[in-house]
Amino acid sequence: MLDIKNITKTFNKGTPNEKTAVKNLSLHVDEGDFVTIIGSNGAGKSTMFNAICGTFIVDEGDIYLGGEDITFEPGYKRSQNIGHLFQDPMKGTAPNMTIEENLALAYLRTSEHRKFFSRISAKDRKVFREKLSLLDMGLEDRMNHPVGLLSGGQRQALTLLMATLITPKILLLDEHTAALDPATADKVLNLTKTIVEERKLACLMITHNMHSALDMGNRTIMMDSGRIVFDVKGEERKNMTTEDLLRAFKEGAGEELDNDRILLS
Repeated sequence: MLDIKNITKTFNKGTPNEKTAVKNLSLHVDEGDFVTIIGSNGAGKSTMFNAICGTFIVDEGDIYLGGEDITFEPGYKRSQNIGHLFQDPMKGTAPNMTIEENLALAYLRTSEHRKFFSRISAKDRKVFREKLSLLDMGLEDRMNHPVGLLSGGQRQALTLLMATLITPKILLLDEHTAALDPATADKVLNLTKTIVEERKLACLMITHNMHSALDMGNRTIMMDSGRIVFDVKGEERKNMTTEDLLRAFKEGAGEELDNDRILLS
C-alpha cells in the first residue's frame, strides 16, 4: 500500500540552521496495517508525514502509494487519496462554513465526484446525517451550524469523518488527540479505531501516549534522528509493556526518551 524507499530531507541547506530531518528512511505499510509511531520531539515523525502528503519534495528516495509513484506528485493531487488529521483541532475544517458545507467539500474533493456542476443532493445529505449520528455528539441535528462554534473534540471528530468520508488509500493521524481533554481524547480514539477497522484502512498514527501506542493498531515503530530504530508487531508487540517500549528505544537509539509527554503518558 505505502512504500517509502530511502528518503532523505534536509532543511536550510548550507546555513547554520541546516538540519537533516529524515535520512535514508524506508517503511513498508500493507493494506489494513494500523501503525502507531512514537519518538522524541524532532525525531522526524511529522516530517515523514509531510513527505507522504507532498508538503515538500524529498531530496532523495521514492514514495509509492497503492503501487503508484507519487514522489513528485503535488500535494493537492495526493490529498485525493490521503486523509490527514493534525494535532490542532482548528486545522482540517473551515470554521466559517457550516458542518454540511464542510462535509460537502470533503465529499466533492475526489475526482470521482469532482465534475462540472457537481452538487450535494438530498440523498447525500441523508448520508451526512447518518455518518454524523455515528459520532454520538448530536452533530446530525446541527448541520447548519458554523464549525467554528464546535468544541475542539467535536471539530476533531468531524475532521476524522471528513478525512474518511470517501475512503482514502491511507490515513495519517498526527497526534490528533493531544490537544483534547482525556475523556474527549478517549472518545475520538475509540471512534478512530472503529473507522479504521470497519474500512480496513492503512493508517499511521503519531502518538506521545505509550499506552495508546500499544493498545491501538497492529504494529508500532519508534523513530529517532530521522530514522526508524525499532519496529514491532504480532505476538511480540501483543506481550509488550510500556517499560518494554522504553527499554527497546534505549537499545535502538542508544539514549533515553527525553520527552516529558512520553515519559508521563
